[in-house]
Amino acid sequence: MNKKIGIVVADYDEYAPFVEAVKQYNTKEYKYFNRLAISFECGNAEVICINCGIGKVNAATAATHLADMGCTYILNYGLSGGISRVHRGEIVLPDKFLEHDFDLTGIGYKPCEKPGQKYIYDADQKLLAKARAAIGECQSGTAVCGDRFICNAADRDFLRDTFQATSCDMETAAIASVCDMANIPYLSLRRVSDDAGEDAYSNYSEMNTGEGKTLSEVFGKILFALCDEVEL
Repeated sequence: MNKKIGIVVADYDEYAPFVEAVKQYNTKEYKYFNRLAISFECGNAEVICINCGIGKVNAATAATHLADMGCTYILNYGLSGGISRVHRGEIVLPDKFLEHDFDLTGIGYKPCEKPGQKYIYDADQKLLAKARAAIGECQSGTAVCGDRFICNAADRDFLRDTFQATSCDMETAAIASVCDMANIPYLSLRRVSDDAGEDAYSNYSEMNTGEGKTLSEVFGKILFALCDEVEL
């Protein structure tokens, strides 16, 4: 094996279809605290996939563990709310990530600004190119991340106007922050489940329980392309 690929997946309904899709690779249960996780070998890579649980702390903890395991790069996939320029069902490959709920504006900082450190993170350009080659062209843009489910038009419009956001979720920027500190290339694939408006929860729930297989299949095209590459 010349690569180790770490995958962080928040929701079980997004994780389970992936586990089913890769069982042909003789997956093994991987011990990671009390979280569900598997490992397997595919092509030129060892793959570790962790079902981390929803939210920034869970995602960052899993990403840190994968970094400590020596992962060559870290991937993420899941559902996102659509903020601007995207519609329900579309696939998005974000090229920037930030935490919209990090707020020190009361002491003079800009929204999401972290004193003395980077706070807007970039997806890895080589991974983005590989992903687009595997699944075709799709939307990109800024993914904003926070520990809050966005489900009203006022909050959605604030994220659009303040951060020029394309999508919102609860994990991506937390993983990106860890990857940036550890100098590990990072890529996230998101599918738009709702428009972050008043009907967001019902739309999200419908897609989360009914479309997980579709999302994992699209992500699988990227993963298997990377597994067969000797190097980026």
